[in-house]
Amino acid sequence: MGRKIDVDDLVDAQGVADRLGLAQRNTVSLYLKRYPDMPRPVVVFEKSRIRLWLNSEIIEWARSTGRSSSE
Repeated sequence: MGRKIDVDDLVDAQGVADRLGLAQRNTVSLYLKRYPDMPRPVVVFEKSRIRLWLNSEIIEWARSTGRSSSE
């Protein structure tokens, strides 16, 4: 059985960028390459290139690493 996810906790790349104080959502891909400890998407739709993260994991990571967070 797969991981259970609260759908209300999902955010897309724009939501991640907003929480990290990034100007563009494309920068999220750079962060994924640059910071191996950054939370990975929990949902990935390869054909449409849609990725979704857990908001709670992004907020915690932002706080623990001293990056800005809107929460």
